Amino acid sequence: MEAPTLGGVRLPRGSGETVRLPRGASLTDFAEKIDASPADLVKVLIGLGEMVTATQSIDDDTLMLLGTELNFDVQVVSPEDEDRELLESFDLEFGEDEGEVGDLEARSPVVTVMGHVDHGKTKLLDAIRKTNVVSAEAGGITQHIGAYQAVAHTPDGDRTLTIIDTPGHEAFTAMRARGAEVTDIAILVVAADDGVKPQTIEALNHAQAAQVPIVVAVNKVDKEGADPTKVRSQLTEYGLVAEDFGGDTMFVDVSALQGMGMEPLLEAVLLTADAALELQANPHQNAQGVAIEAHLDRGRGPVATVLVQRGTLRQGDSIVTGDAFGRVRAMLDDAGNSVEEAGPSTPVQVLGLTSVPGAGDSFLVVEEDRTARHIAQTRQARERNAQLAKSRVKRSLEDFLESLEKGEVQELTLIIKGDVSGSVEALEDALMKIDVGEDVNLRVIHRGVGAITKNDVTLASASQAIILGFNVRPEGKVAEFASTEGVDVRYYSVIYQAIDEIEAALKGMLKPEFEEAQLGTAEVREVFKSSKFGTIAGCLVQSGEVKRNAKARLIRDGAVVADNLSIAGLRRFKDDVTEVREGFECGINLGSYQDVKVDDVIETFEMREKKRPA
Repeated sequence: MEAPTLGGVRLPRGSGETVRLPRGASLTDFAEKIDASPADLVKVLIGLGEMVTATQSIDDDTLMLLGTELNFDVQVVSPEDEDRELLESFDLEFGEDEGEVGDLEARSPVVTVMGHVDHGKTKLLDAIRKTNVVSAEAGGITQHIGAYQAVAHTPDGDRTLTIIDTPGHEAFTAMRARGAEVTDIAILVVAADDGVKPQTIEALNHAQAAQVPIVVAVNKVDKEGADPTKVRSQLTEYGLVAEDFGGDTMFVDVSALQGMGMEPLLEAVLLTADAALELQANPHQNAQGVAIEAHLDRGRGPVATVLVQRGTLRQGDSIVTGDAFGRVRAMLDDAGNSVEEAGPSTPVQVLGLTSVPGAGDSFLVVEEDRTARHIAQTRQARERNAQLAKSRVKRSLEDFLESLEKGEVQELTLIIKGDVSGSVEALEDALMKIDVGEDVNLRVIHRGVGAITKNDVTLASASQAIILGFNVRPEGKVAEFASTEGVDVRYYSVIYQAIDEIEAALKGMLKPEFEEAQLGTAEVREVFKSSKFGTIAGCLVQSGEVKRNAKARLIRDGAVVADNLSIAGLRRFKDDVTEVREGFECGINLGSYQDVKVDDVIETFEMREKKRPA
C-alpha cells in the first residue's frame, strides 16, 4: 500500500498494527514509534483541523484520531499499566504479599464510616474515641479523611479496629470512593429521624462496588420522631436486609450524642469481619500501603497519613508514594505519639517526604534512596504530561480565527491551593463537573498544597486567573503582591461555598458582594462620662483615619469585645468633625455602647462592593 502524501511529503502508513503511547504523549513520541518526521504529523493534524506543536502534550482522542488517519491502532497506556511497568523495571510489585503462606498473620479490620451529611458520622467516631472532632470541622462537615484506631472489648479479649472517617459533603465523592477501596468493612450511618438520603445511597453504592461487607449504624434513635424500623425497610430496597427481617446484614441502633450502642456496634463489625473475611498479611516484608491524606505543615514539612496494608514500616525506611519520596524521619500514631514501627492495618503520620503526595497514592518501601527518587521523578514527568494534555484547550483553525476576531475567549481560569491534597483534588473534580453550557469554559491551570506563594500570583497574573485558597492563606507579603498585580484571591473553608460561588460566577448570576475595607485605628487614652452624650473615649488615631458614622469594633487585649458598632460622634476639642487623621487626638462616642476602657483599640472600617471576575 502506498504511503499517503500531504503537501508532497510521504508518510508511513500502517496496516492496523498497534502503537502503545503513554498519557500526554507528543507528536515527537508518536513519530519515533512509526519512524516518521514530527513536522509531517503536525501537517496531518492541521489538515484534520487541529493546531498542535510537535512537542506539545496531546489528549487521547487526538492521538487516536491521528492513528486512524495513518491506519495505526493507537493504545494509550492506562495509569495503572504505566505504574506496573515502571515498578517491574525495578523488580518491584505492589499489592501482593510476599513469602510463604506460613508468613501470613491475622490483621485488624479496616473500617470506613460512610453516610449522608449531618447524619452523625464524626460524632459516632467521637463517641468511639472519646474525643471531639466535630468542633474543629468547618460548618460541622468533615473536610478531610482521618484514620484512627479503636479498641473493642470482646469476650475473647481486646481487639483493635482501624477506622477511616470520610467527608460528608457530596463534593467528596472521589475521596469516599477511595476510602472504600482501602477498607475491609463499611459502617453505613443513617439517621433514624431522617432516613435514607441521596448520599446514603451514593455511599452504599461505593461500598457495594468495592465488594465490602456493610454494617448499618442507625443513629439518633434517641431523638423525637426517630423510626429505626423505617430505616430498615428503606434499605431493604437497596439489597441490605436486616437480620430482624430474615437477612444477613447487621443493624445496630446507636446514639452517638449519648454514647449509646458503641460496644454492640464494634462487636457487630468484628463478627461480620470474622464471618465474611479472612484478614491476613505478611508483616515481615517491606511495607506497602496507601496514603489516606497528606498536607504541608509549616514546621514539619510534608506530612502524609498512610495506612500500612502489608509489611512493617520503620523509621529510616526509604519510601516512595505517588510522585513523592524520602526517608521516614519520624512516625506518629493517631494520638500524636511517636512510634518506631507500624504493622499491617496501622495508620500513621509519616514525616520526611520531599513533597506532598496525593490522597489515595500507593506507597511502598524500596531498598535504596536513588530507586525511590527515580520512581517518583518518572511518575512526576508522566503526570505532568497527562495534566498538560488534559488542560489543553482543543482549538480548530475556525475556532482560533473566530476568537481572534472577537478579541477574547470566554474562559474562567483558576489556580487551586489547599491545605491537604484530597481537598484540592475533590474541589477541582467538583468544579470541573459544573455544567455552564458551551459559552463559558472553566480551566484549572495549576493546583497544589500549601500556602499561596508569589509564584502562584505571578502565574495568575500572566494567565488572568483567579486563585482559590481552601483553608490556606498567602505567605509573607504575597497578599500585597496579589493586590498590586490585580490578582483576585478568594478564601474558603467549606467546599460547597467555593463550588456555589464559582458556579454563580460562571452563570453570571452573582449578586453584588461586599468586603471589609479597614479605615483606621484609634487607641483609647482617657475615658470621660457626659450626661448628654454618655461615654466619650479620648483617643489618639494610630493609623489611617477615623470617620463619623463609619462602622467600628472594639478590641481589648487583642480580642474583639464588641462588633457592629458605629462612630456616632467625633470631636476635635469642642468642634464636631467628620474625620480625624493619623497622629491627631479626638473624642469618639460609640452611641449606646458604654463599656470602653483605657488601652482599648477602636478599629473602623467600611463595606465596599467587591469586584467580581469577568
